[in-house]
Amino acid sequence: MEVLSEYANAELEIKKSRFLAEAFPVSSQSEARSLLKSQKEKYDDATHVVHGFVLGNAAEILGMSDDGEPAGTAGRPVLDVLKGRGCTNIMVTVTRWFGGTLLGTGGLVKAYGDSAKAVLEVARFHQLVARRPFSFSLDYDQYQQVKRYLAAPEFVSVTEEFSTHVQLAGFVESAAAEKLSMFVRDLTKGAVRVELGVESFM
Repeated sequence: MEVLSEYANAELEIKKSRFLAEAFPVSSQSEARSLLKSQKEKYDDATHVVHGFVLGNAAEILGMSDDGEPAGTAGRPVLDVLKGRGCTNIMVTVTRWFGGTLLGTGGLVKAYGDSAKAVLEVARFHQLVARRPFSFSLDYDQYQQVKRYLAAPEFVSVTEEFSTHVQLAGFVESAAAEKLSMFVRDLTKGAVRVELGVESFM
């Protein structure tokens, strides 16, 4: 199962109607609802703000809305594209500005489906992996060795803070968590212990 790495967008013009498709990483239904609300406020001049989302480690939570388009012509095609992609923790909104020409139900299904496909084509994804948050601090003379170690692909969202010591935090793949602890312990001769948090999928 894959998840969206970062925000992406794509735009289509179909018979003078403008379709702006945007993809967002989301982790809960409340986050999806809040995002949809902000999209509608942002595009208050638009005719429709349609959406579809897929959530959960097994992509088991689904949601969509036609936002005033004929039933089944907008949200459903967006959601079908998401399901076909085999991804989760993603929300796609398609904002439409009506151009004066009616597309008909078949035309709407194609337009919204094509918009969702267009944004997924330019979006970046990564595998959903079990990870654990980690944090520790160490002396400056050990920092370069640790920095090189944390450059490996098992580590994501690594942050560094420099004060009297170097504070490091981020997420490590669960399978590599114990190895990280051992590396830091050996490097610092047991002086530094890695704090590991609760596993989550991301």
